[in-house]
Amino acid sequence: MSELPVSDEAYQDEILPHVSRTFALTIPQLPAALRTAVTSAYLLCRIADTIEDEPALAAEDTYRFLRRFTRVVQGKEDAGQFAREVLPRLTERTLPAERDLLANTARVMRVVERFEPRQRAAIRRCIEVMSHGMHQFQRTASVRGLARSSDLDAYCYYVAGIVGETLTELFCGYSRQIERHHAELYALAPSFGQGLQMTNILKDVWEDRARGACWLPQELFTRHGVDLAALSAESSDARFQAGMLELIGVAHRHLRNALAFTLLIPGEEVGIRRFCLWAIGLAALTLRKIQDNPGFTSGRQVKVSRSAVAMTQTLTNLSVRNDGMLRRLFERAARGLPLAAGEVPLRPAGVPSGAFAETEEEEENTAAYTGGVQWGGRSP
Repeated sequence: MSELPVSDEAYQDEILPHVSRTFALTIPQLPAALRTAVTSAYLLCRIADTIEDEPALAAEDTYRFLRRFTRVVQGKEDAGQFAREVLPRLTERTLPAERDLLANTARVMRVVERFEPRQRAAIRRCIEVMSHGMHQFQRTASVRGLARSSDLDAYCYYVAGIVGETLTELFCGYSRQIERHHAELYALAPSFGQGLQMTNILKDVWEDRARGACWLPQELFTRHGVDLAALSAESSDARFQAGMLELIGVAHRHLRNALAFTLLIPGEEVGIRRFCLWAIGLAALTLRKIQDNPGFTSGRQVKVSRSAVAMTQTLTNLSVRNDGMLRRLFERAARGLPLAAGEVPLRPAGVPSGAFAETEEEEENTAAYTGGVQWGGRSP
């Protein structure tokens, strides 16, 4: 990173490609009035993820830091003091760019404080809900997988569906024309996030497993005679691959909802459409790669090539205003994929507001915290 002083907004633009190649590619497609807000929202999510992923932190410490981070985002705690207390607790497992970002939490928050109230409210809710829900799953992650398919839906909501809802609020606040479709967009927003997240889960199944985590639902794989706890890349067989195909069908259904979400954005908003369409197209191509290589043992083996990325961008850009052509491009990208029958759940039941404990009594109750409050009717 540059040693010269830069504005807070310039810092955000500078750090972004160091913490996300994907968003460094797509966020610049957004109109200037949206670009800064979406960048800030992403960077705050990345800070929460950095805290959650630090293996040296005990579960109760992770919880407390995430709770404090939500207070920072709410404007109830000093960002600089928070960062100074967290940084010494990070190990070499945290990447230098992530450490740099966390150290500059106050700079991101200064940008956020200048946003319109609706933008600030959307970003605050995103961090609250994501931090709350993400930790409930991460703390019990194991190679046994998730118990039920509904747990997978809930996990995807907390790490990605809430992002779709946040983008909806930011998009609608930016444009009155988009605001007219708020109800429809908001209904589809979690599915937009889940389609992309499920694609990543399927692609990274073996890498996640090597880290001791599995986000596949045992309930589904039980029907195919597979015990996820005993699974390995070398032992995967036709039964496991049948379960993966079923999940590809679910992800495919969500990506169709993601396309419907995108086509609700007016055609003249080419930047917002590109932001959405590039991600959807690459996800569909990734699902094709997974389907065509069922015995893959590494996400690298099913990664979309650079030429395919460039072609997706080119074809999308040529068709970005034409809904009919975009539908045909999607059908081409998704050709041959299984498709889950019927509708998929768009939002898990019992989603909390995301607020952490605030009263003194509640804070005392978290003193013996060993993994988070229960929610959504599940005790993982």
